[in-house]
Amino acid sequence: MSNDGEVVSVETVEGLSENSTKVEDEDSAVEMVTSDWVICPVCGNRVRGEAYNVNCHLDSCLSRGTKRKLTQRTLLQMKFCSGSVAHTSFCESEQLETNVDLMGLDNNEGKTALSGFIFSSTIEGNYSNCVVIPSNPESSMETCMDGSTVNGINSDGVDNKVEASLAINNEVPNCDMAVSVNNLSGLVIETFIVGRRFSDEKEINLGAAISLLRDPKNVKDPNAIKVISADAGCSKVLGFLPRDLAQHLSPLIDKYSLIFEGSVTSIPKHSLNVVPIQIVCCNMNLQSSMESGDIEVFTFLWKNVLTVATSAKIHPPDVTKYQQNFCLLLQEVLRSNPHLFTDDEKEYMESFTSLPVDSQRLFVRLYMRKGPWFRMSNILYREVLNSQEAVKALCAAGYLRRFEDSYGMHDNEMKEILDLVTLSELREIMCMLKKNCKHGTRKQDLIASLVSLYKDGLCLLLPNLILDRTGTCIKISSKVESLLWRAERLFFLNSEQDLSAFLLVDMGVVKYPTYRCIISEPIFTDREDLLAYEEAIGVAQLMDQSLDDNDKESVLRCMKIADSRMCGSSTNSFRSTESEPLVIFLSCFSASWVYSKVVLLGVSFLEREHRYNDAIVLLKRLLICFPHDGRRGYWRMRLSIDLEHMGCPNESLSVAEDGLVDPWVRAGSKVALQRRVLRLAKPPRRWKVPSFSQSVKREIREVHIQGRPLNCETGMKSRFYGEDGEQCGVEQLALQYYAGEGEGWQGVHTESGIWLTIFGLLMWNILFSDAPNVFRTRFQTAPLDLETDSFYEVRKDIIESHLQKIQDGMAEEILITSWELYLGTACRGVNWERNSLSELRAVVTCSGGPFLASLCRYLAQDYRSWSSGMPDLVLWRFHGEYMGQMKLVEVKGPRDRLSEQQRAWLLLLMEIGFNTEICKVSPLQVSS
Repeated sequence: MSNDGEVVSVETVEGLSENSTKVEDEDSAVEMVTSDWVICPVCGNRVRGEAYNVNCHLDSCLSRGTKRKLTQRTLLQMKFCSGSVAHTSFCESEQLETNVDLMGLDNNEGKTALSGFIFSSTIEGNYSNCVVIPSNPESSMETCMDGSTVNGINSDGVDNKVEASLAINNEVPNCDMAVSVNNLSGLVIETFIVGRRFSDEKEINLGAAISLLRDPKNVKDPNAIKVISADAGCSKVLGFLPRDLAQHLSPLIDKYSLIFEGSVTSIPKHSLNVVPIQIVCCNMNLQSSMESGDIEVFTFLWKNVLTVATSAKIHPPDVTKYQQNFCLLLQEVLRSNPHLFTDDEKEYMESFTSLPVDSQRLFVRLYMRKGPWFRMSNILYREVLNSQEAVKALCAAGYLRRFEDSYGMHDNEMKEILDLVTLSELREIMCMLKKNCKHGTRKQDLIASLVSLYKDGLCLLLPNLILDRTGTCIKISSKVESLLWRAERLFFLNSEQDLSAFLLVDMGVVKYPTYRCIISEPIFTDREDLLAYEEAIGVAQLMDQSLDDNDKESVLRCMKIADSRMCGSSTNSFRSTESEPLVIFLSCFSASWVYSKVVLLGVSFLEREHRYNDAIVLLKRLLICFPHDGRRGYWRMRLSIDLEHMGCPNESLSVAEDGLVDPWVRAGSKVALQRRVLRLAKPPRRWKVPSFSQSVKREIREVHIQGRPLNCETGMKSRFYGEDGEQCGVEQLALQYYAGEGEGWQGVHTESGIWLTIFGLLMWNILFSDAPNVFRTRFQTAPLDLETDSFYEVRKDIIESHLQKIQDGMAEEILITSWELYLGTACRGVNWERNSLSELRAVVTCSGGPFLASLCRYLAQDYRSWSSGMPDLVLWRFHGEYMGQMKLVEVKGPRDRLSEQQRAWLLLLMEIGFNTEICKVSPLQVSS
């Protein structure tokens, strides 16, 4: 992965050639034969064709900035192929490289020209492989990241790669790849003139004659090819060929002196836009002057030229990135989830790409802005040449609503449109209506007054007064907004990400890891499940808003709806059965799971209202409806507490005891229930002392220090003066103590952060290894099952093998390798900025392999339960160069106490033999 966000990934070959040899080792790996090598497109060195080796080499190669720096592309420009296609490419490319050297081509040019063919599964942009495996094995098909499909085996037993078009109409580009040197002359290539702002001639006539001229001294691109005017007495530069096409065409022109002529086939509306052209090779026959090796190389390079030219017709250079990203989102959603949309909805969404270019760009711009209404007078984008015509087309297609007269305005739209009016315009309207308007009145107060007047019928002219100032206003239609909301949720699978995720990747701000999406089961089995899920989301949003507004009536109504529907979902019964333990992680996309969140919010509301009986009823229903859920520990704890509030200590004790034998009650929740049982299980209720009594009551070492307080107010975080006289928190004060009086410890205040970073770096290849259904989008930072039991169960063999390496002392080597390869790549829990590599190495070295292996095992088995609550301070000190000590310290201020999760971690760390303690900070007592 490069620093500019580019990822290059090559899939491993599923089957090896006949001369391959299989070697059984502890990982049962299959070693590739010496012929299975690939050529690095950056440095030109040969690398073993295994995916891991290739990615590691490219990441290190790109991070050094070796030779040329690859450019970042958008998601739509990526090219992928199946493993078998990649294998064929690698074998052929090695022979091609040899032939290139024999031809005498410049090493850089030859390898640059070949790189597009050698790495036929190259990802140009920071995205990952996506292999979709349908449920029906007879129709097994891989879906590549660029929207193309690769049939596993066709009727003739030949891999057949079909590239889908951007327009989502399943048209297959007709590209004749069987072009030989004999029939090269006269072949027409359709392409474009780009870089028009660098041209000598701004005006171009339809049918104007053109020719190509190499520009090897171009500082931006040594492969550049100029397009010049071929009219009599004129040789002005009109622009350049697209970079992708020039990359493959330039070595052919240089080596074989190919001559291209052509003409302009269309005139753009704007003089600086790309210009469609046709070019023809004028050389008659080159085969007689070539040797056999030359012909083979020439043919493959020419195929690359045709491939790039065909791709450019599908994704023209004048399509903006955000426009491409939006079209891709629609394309991917419709391709992956056709069963979730009606025919009308699919036709409606597909119609977007048939809109005029200006309309597409304007719509995406508006969709990404905060609305809902927009003034036409404020809409001005450089790439949208005619906003009026664009709006007209969008309105005709039903994508926008126009408001240009007072007819048809609803009361609920009045406030939305008033938000467009400036404060001075609102005051002017109030004055015209002869209403009092104090100078200090806020805008929202003025809007509320005008809306009230309009609803009461006292200001019927208000719409006209608004339009006189705003002019024509537009908004995205509710139908389109609803469809796109659904499309975004299906594409990203969360509510946090939107189209801006594409932008962050295109700008290099965010890099996502490389992984394969192996999909065999849909998240939503049918449209009914999806609609039920969306309805549940709506109830949850209303619940949140009602709690914020303290609308008790609405809260109770949402609780009643959620309670009635929570246990009636078929999706819930499917996700929670014992026979499907490995797909429980998909249950969060069910309506019943969302309703359970609403019910739990309702429980907290009822407890605040001291309505413990109602809270008990809901908690019992949660435990019945969700027998396999990681939240059961918290539910049982709340149920036991509420029963005690109602004066039912015996039942409260029974609930706590039942929770201790529940396999889904873990970590802090289990410790809390154990401590609760010890408190309640006293004679005469229980005579026998529980077996866990000693471990729970185990004394945790405490250290007491004092500091000069800055504030001691209840409800505020304690602040002290440090040893240097500066203000600091209790954690910084403790660090100063351990560095001085505490015998020279070094350390950092990170809580769980540093351990999650270490876990992510040590387990990187495990996190992003191949597993079914856990990677479904290009924007994931972790597998979907990370916080479930299935993460460990599905990968148990490779996890244990990897943990053995960590235990044997390879942790630091793995850490450094992951840091160098993946620096800056987004990963759940990994914070690249908070801790330096030297700090991480110190922690790993002083912790020791056995402790790190145990820590990683606990997180792999139950990430959700153990990813929080670790001690505040990580301290270390070295004895020599490679030996050291480690200590974990939980710091507590004057009014702080341990949470059950923190206690669980401390007891666990003590159990595995780690040095832990609690540091209690108290105010310095000043004598009178």
